[in-house]
Amino acid sequence: MVIALGTNLGDRAANLVSALERIRVLGRVVASSSVYETAPQGIVDQEPFYNAVALVETDLDPVELVGRLLDIEREMGRVRGPRWGPRLIDLDLILYGDRSIRTPSAEVPHPRYRQRRFVLEPLVEVWPHARDPDGTPVADLLKTVSDQVVAPVDAPAWPTGP
Repeated sequence: MVIALGTNLGDRAANLVSALERIRVLGRVVASSSVYETAPQGIVDQEPFYNAVALVETDLDPVELVGRLLDIEREMGRVRGPRWGPRLIDLDLILYGDRSIRTPSAEVPHPRYRQRRFVLEPLVEVWPHARDPDGTPVADLLKTVSDQVVAPVDAPAWPTGP
């Protein structure tokens, strides 16, 4: 499965590292992407985001996993504010194998990931042959968001790879 991580408050690199360590409790982290800095979307008058993705193997079902990701956000101190507003940490379940799920508490694939270069680029970095549940190569989706700018950043404490 694919989990996207994002943050734009406080020590952004440390926030990502802390979240990834907490995700490791949920399963085995197979790979993690580089960290990318991206301009905010929606509410643009805020600090830039650091974003990354992690590939994780877990025995948790998608609904339980989403609940656990929300628990991690709360444990780290996230306070829900306006949609697309600043956040200490944001953890989204993007893909869960080739499954499509829609429940009141979980939607997989993430409903907006196909339009977000800050998710697609790190995803293609760590899983070049990933496919959307509809069969579309994620690398093809990445080509459709070339107008969005993401820039890799040096985050020395961030572990790329497994």
